[in-house]
Amino acid sequence: MKLSIIVAASENNAIGKNKQMLWNLPEDMRFFKNTTWGLPIIMGRKTFEALGNKPLPGRFNIVVSRRPGYTSGNPEVQHTDSLTKAIELAKKMDAKEVFIGGGGQIYKESILICDTIYMTRVFAFLEGDAFFPEIPTDVFHMTYSKKVTADQKHAYDMDFQTWKKIKSIPEHTG
Repeated sequence: MKLSIIVAASENNAIGKNKQMLWNLPEDMRFFKNTTWGLPIIMGRKTFEALGNKPLPGRFNIVVSRRPGYTSGNPEVQHTDSLTKAIELAKKMDAKEVFIGGGGQIYKESILICDTIYMTRVFAFLEGDAFFPEIPTDVFHMTYSKKVTADQKHAYDMDFQTWKKIKSIPEHTG
């Protein structure tokens, strides 16, 4: 099973503010939907709440929350209290690929264990309170890039990027 991150981030790595996305980019939303459709997606509680406490249709939604006894109240959503448990739950789905869909803390925990990062780089410096971690270029290299120019529907230029892991991170022992 391939573990992938999917994210849209500004040039200063902002991904959200006040539990809201920083932009409305239809081409990015289409890319997200087409890439993750029919596959498990793992997200943090705050990201799920930002979606209006509604599961993303056409995907197996797993929400991670450290709040004891947390439940979304939605039977279509699975809940776990750790990223590790969420990944184990996703493995049971026998999917070829599992996606990490946010937010900042989940991205930080998963960046060194994922295989691929699908990044929509939004060319703007925006204020945020949730951020994507820096992509370690000694671990990942960009294998694909497709630039899209701002237009009437897109306030910002963007670049659809794919980053693949180039080497494994040794287990930390201590």
